[in-house]
Amino acid sequence: MNVIIAPILFAATFCFALGITLPLIAVDRLWVFSEEPSLVQIVSGLWNSGDLLLSVLVAAFSLALPVLKLLLLHLAAFAASATAQRISGSLHTLARWSMLDVVLVAIVIFAAKTSGLATAISKPGLWFFTASVVLTAAATAIADRNRETGSDLKSFD
Repeated sequence: MNVIIAPILFAATFCFALGITLPLIAVDRLWVFSEEPSLVQIVSGLWNSGDLLLSVLVAAFSLALPVLKLLLLHLAAFAASATAQRISGSLHTLARWSMLDVVLVAIVIFAAKTSGLATAISKPGLWFFTASVVLTAAATAIADRNRETGSDLKSFD
C-alpha cells in the first residue's frame, strides 16, 4: 500500500462517520424552535414525512455511494496488485458521482436558509462531511495515479 493513502483513508472514513451523525446545521424557526439535524436524521425525516423518493435519492447519493467508494478504496489499498488495479478502475466510474453528495447537502442547507422564517448555521457535521469528500477525492486521485502508472498500491514508496 502506498504509505500516504492509509492515513488519508482512515481520516476520510472517520470524517464520514462523524459527518453523517453530527448535526449538519442549526435551524432556528421563529426565534423559539431550534433543530440540529444530522444527515441520517434528515434522511429519516424525509422518509417519515412521506417524501420517499427524495429520501431514497439523498440516502443513495449522500450515504450509500460514499460508503461504497470508501469500501472500494480500502479494498484497493489492501488487495493484491491485480485486484487493486481492477478496483481502481471501478473507482473511476464512481468518481463521476462524487460531488453530488455535497450538492444535495448544500441544497438542503440553502432551502433552510431561504425559507424566510428560519435561520440556518453550519455545524461540525457539515465540515466533517466535506472533509470526508475532499479526503476521499484525494485517495481516489492517488489510486488513479497508481493505476495509470502501473505502480503497485501495496508498495511502500
